[in-house]
Formats: sequence, C-alpha cells, structure tokens
Amino acid sequence: MKNHYGICYNSEISGYQSIIEKLKNLLNLFNVKYNVFSVDELNPECDFVFVIGGDGTILKTARFYSKLSVPVFGINLGHLGFLSQSSECGLEKAIEKIMHEDYEIENRTMLECGEYTALNDFVIKGIESSRATNFSLEIDGRFVCEYFADGLIISTPTGSTAYGMASGGPVLFPQADVLEIVPICPHTFSARPIVVPSDSKVKIRGQKYCISADGQEVFESGEDILISKSKFSAKLVLLSGNDFYSVLRNKLHWGIKPVKGDSI
Repeated sequence: MKNHYGICYNSEISGYQSIIEKLKNLLNLFNVKYNVFSVDELNPECDFVFVIGGDGTILKTARFYSKLSVPVFGINLGHLGFLSQSSECGLEKAIEKIMHEDYEIENRTMLECGEYTALNDFVIKGIESSRATNFSLEIDGRFVCEYFADGLIISTPTGSTAYGMASGGPVLFPQADVLEIVPICPHTFSARPIVVPSDSKVKIRGQKYCISADGQEVFESGEDILISKSKFSAKLVLLSGNDFYSVLRNKLHWGIKPVKGDSI
C-alpha cells in the first residue's frame, strides 16, 4: 500500500465532485493519506495518483508524474476514456484491488522534442495550417522521403489509437518497442505510414512548423525538428481483466459482429 495518494480532477468536466466524495469515503475506509487537487495545480508530493477526467486529463497528469516515477490511475468522465481503468460505477471494486495491490503498472514509451514531452504524439503542421506543406523526413540521419500533406504525426504505441489511427495509421500494442510516423491527408496515393524502432531519431527538415504535444502544448520551430524517445516513461495502472484487447473491443467496438437486422 502506498503512503500518500493524490486525487486529481478536471473541473471543466461535469460530475467530478461526486466521484471525489465517493473516492474520499472509500480511501477513508483504509485509513490512508490523500490530497485533492486540480489538474492545473498538480501536487508532486504523492506516490500514487487517481485521475478523474477524460483522456486529455490523464495525458497531462501522466506527463507530469512520469518525471517522478509516480503511477496514475484513470477514472473516466470523458467520452471515450481509452486510458481510463474505471468508471464511477466500478470504483468500489477498483479501490479494493488497488489497496490490496492487485494491479500492474505499465511503463509507456514517451517522446521528446526539445523541452517538450508527449505520451500520445507530436503533430507537426505548417504555420498556415489550412494549407498542405512539404515535410522532408530523415530517420537516424538517413533521408526517407518527402511528404506533401496537411501534417505529420509522430506517435508512440499508446498514441496509435488516437490521431494516428484516425489518420489511417496502424494500431500498435502498447508495449511494442516502436514508433509510428503517419502523414495527415497526404496529396499522393503512395504516401504510407511507417513503423520504426523506438530508439530512432526522427528529423523533419524544411521550414517553420507548428507542433503540438498530445494536442495540449503548442509551440513553433523555425529549425529542423528532432523527435526521439524520452528517457522518462509514463506509469499507467492497469487492473486485471482490462487488458489492451478487451479495451479495443469494449471502447472501439473492435471486430464486434453486427447485430442481425442492423442497417449498413
């Protein structure tokens, strides 16, 4: 059992107050210490953090606590909740498992670009985002190709089920030791996503670009962009029965047979 728990919430998502109270009552039964704080005021004095919100809230929290090697557990209040492990209705059972240390911690690959880190992806677009842009791609110092596209996604396996998948990229197993590069709306039929080893140095040469980390932190670069694997990894708490394939089935309806009578 951990010594100090954190309860992190996103005040912009309705319903967080009731989950905070329920979570506090459950933790009080086990006589443990905890603090309650907003995702905008993250507290470093914790060794386990419950995150109440959607995937965006978990991404921001996981990036912060990755540098402290603190595990995070997601409680979904968003739409998809792909990174979450519990909803409000399953909270009591989840807390019991956590208090008895009946869980696993997965170390998830993260990326870095300068001072920024990302758990899902870095998305690179031209300064004029409404227009297609040239992207010259190098991997480990070797020229690969030039894309003429609306943007490029450099994604971790965790992020492969986010923007990368929506842009036609493959779904990667979270523990796969790889990265993926996915063009966004390329202006050619020959442009395809590519999967490379996780220790690859990905460089984008060319012009001034606008870059976003996990769709949350946006910055500009007037020089070549270098993206590589971060020395930090996000620590996500997983409960038994919530493996990656069950999440694909339950949240993305992966490979589920249509019900007889459904229209196409």
